[in-house]
Amino acid sequence: MAYLSYAERFDNITYLEKHLKTDEIFVLLKGRAMLLVGKKAEQIIMEKGNMYNVKKGVWHNIKVGQDALLLIVENHDTCKDNTEYISINLKENRG
Repeated sequence: MAYLSYAERFDNITYLEKHLKTDEIFVLLKGRAMLLVGKKAEQIIMEKGNMYNVKKGVWHNIKVGQDALLLIVENHDTCKDNTEYISINLKENRG
């Protein structure tokens, strides 16, 4: 488990990731955040207190507002060695 809050890297999302060994759970505790899911980076506006389970093998990333605080749950050994990445351009995906 970990907390996630705003960082400048959330201003310009350029990649999606998928974990090969674990689901990843996000819970918005306060503020604003948006999940990007699937190769087309479908935008899901998160609601405070809801649990969002991204299944293993599903492309995703998260856009976090400056006021946000999230709880993240994943296997303790989730790392770059068992995660894949693809580049995206959100402007192109919005067509």
